[in-house]
Amino acid sequence: MNNPNANNEIRMEVTNLYREEVFTDNTVGTLRRLTPVTATGEPDPSRSGQFVGSTQVMTSAGPMPLSFEIEAETLSDAAEAFGAAARKAFESTMEELRELQRQQASSIVVPGAGSGGKFQMR
Repeated sequence: MNNPNANNEIRMEVTNLYREEVFTDNTVGTLRRLTPVTATGEPDPSRSGQFVGSTQVMTSAGPMPLSFEIEAETLSDAAEAFGAAARKAFESTMEELRELQRQQASSIVVPGAGSGGKFQMR
């Protein structure tokens, strides 16, 4: 990702361009097909395309957006694999959240430990 600052120019990588098409069933989510193209916009057969799915899952904290890659060669295959890929992304995200909660719960608050009387997380 570009990190803009005074010494850094924001620019797209012309050797890594994709045409994006969006498909939806208007119910469960969307599929994006990313087709590699050259700098002139012509298909680039030297690189493979990608499918990316997105949906929302309701949790006790409200809707959680999910975005995930789908291993597929065709749009039909991507649509068939959508559910399993979404489930895997949800499980992975929930595991990451549980790990963050474990880390937060294991933090120890130490009053005045070298911070001028303020609390410090350790």
